[in-house]
Amino acid sequence: MLAILLVDDEPTIRLSVGDALEDAGHDVTLAADGEAASRAIAERRFDVVITDIRMPGVDGLTLFRRIKAVSPETDVILITAYGAVEDAVHALKQGASDYLTKPFDTGELLVRLNRLADRHALKQALASAREALADRDRAKPIIGRSPSMVRLLERINTFAETDAPVLILGESGTGKELVARQLHEQGERGHGAFVAVHCAAFPETLIEAELFGHERGAFTGAVRRREGRFKAADGGTLFLDEVAEIPLPAQAKLLRVLQEGTFEPLGTNSPIKVDVRIVSATHRDLKQCVARGTFREDLYYRLNVLDVRVPPLRERRGDLALLVEHFLHRFAGETPPTLSAAAWDVLCNYGFPGNVRELEHAVQHAVVLARGGEIRRQHLPYDIAPPPEGGFEPEAEGFTPLADAVGTFERAYLIRALKQTGGKKTRAAELLGISRKNLWEKLKGHNVDDAEFAEG
Repeated sequence: MLAILLVDDEPTIRLSVGDALEDAGHDVTLAADGEAASRAIAERRFDVVITDIRMPGVDGLTLFRRIKAVSPETDVILITAYGAVEDAVHALKQGASDYLTKPFDTGELLVRLNRLADRHALKQALASAREALADRDRAKPIIGRSPSMVRLLERINTFAETDAPVLILGESGTGKELVARQLHEQGERGHGAFVAVHCAAFPETLIEAELFGHERGAFTGAVRRREGRFKAADGGTLFLDEVAEIPLPAQAKLLRVLQEGTFEPLGTNSPIKVDVRIVSATHRDLKQCVARGTFREDLYYRLNVLDVRVPPLRERRGDLALLVEHFLHRFAGETPPTLSAAAWDVLCNYGFPGNVRELEHAVQHAVVLARGGEIRRQHLPYDIAPPPEGGFEPEAEGFTPLADAVGTFERAYLIRALKQTGGKKTRAAELLGISRKNLWEKLKGHNVDDAEFAEG
């Protein structure tokens, strides 16, 4: 529902349109002229003002300027006769939201109001998110206030008070390392080191040396002595990300550390004692890994003393505005760009299989392409907002300026040609009938990255 001020000196239009707006569920105030409308906007705030341009006394354009002076957030829709369209277009450049020419269809007015309602809802959601982010404890990196995240944060607060091993479960991109860091920083070990090891990043022959260290000459390439990650984490926390990828021989040594608090670096029989809290994470089902024989059952129970499940983004949609606002500030600074209702609608309806990490990359991608302007649908990655056939895509808020529409089409057409030629720029230039230098200049001008057509 919008709070609407309808201003028109013709009683028939004022009453009939006012009734239609009220029937649509809006809160409508009527004013017969510009003076009455000026008094109304001085007394209360309206979401939208719909005003005729040609009125005796205070005309619609004068009223529009008064509204923008006292309430810049209020949207103004101008109603004009066909011959005065130029005045309305001039007002659009000064900040008016839209205009209609008489005679107009009430249904069309309601469609445009629905678009404005979507924009108001988006502004409110992002403003609320901004306030929530400003009030949060910045020492705690996890962002979220949905029920599933509230439960997660409560569990973290409880587990941070103990030294017991914690197993963090969750899909890729959900933020498992952030959970591990917060467990470490909130606990008594927060003053110690937090050492993270991505277990899938090391081949089987090196993971033991990485975890437990080695003496010089312990294996080919070991030209000097090196302390492992366990020693580096002594007195703090060792985070084993993707722990299911550790090969079985290293699992046996890991089990010994958990049981006895000691380990032997490669190339020596001298045990080293350490005081380390183990926090591990995986996106796999460890019970299935145990059943397949790829993960030790005794190690599973040692690691899974306490467990935390990080919800995927699709289970915490209420946090979307918070996360978007957070990433906008991260990538654009203190004055981030606005987000169009169409772009927001795309984000709300996308499944985000890559979870928060995918959303982070999408916002960064959009900020770069928007160049400080409003983030629109076409600024989002193609995986999230694929262009239609032909490449032209008007925004839900209305038509873009012709130059923007042409630019959108050209960018999509360039990428289409490059995908068709497997990224070969010389061949793409031939298809397009332009020189390779001209193609390069156009790609640079449209900020087309090689990754956008490399897989095509």
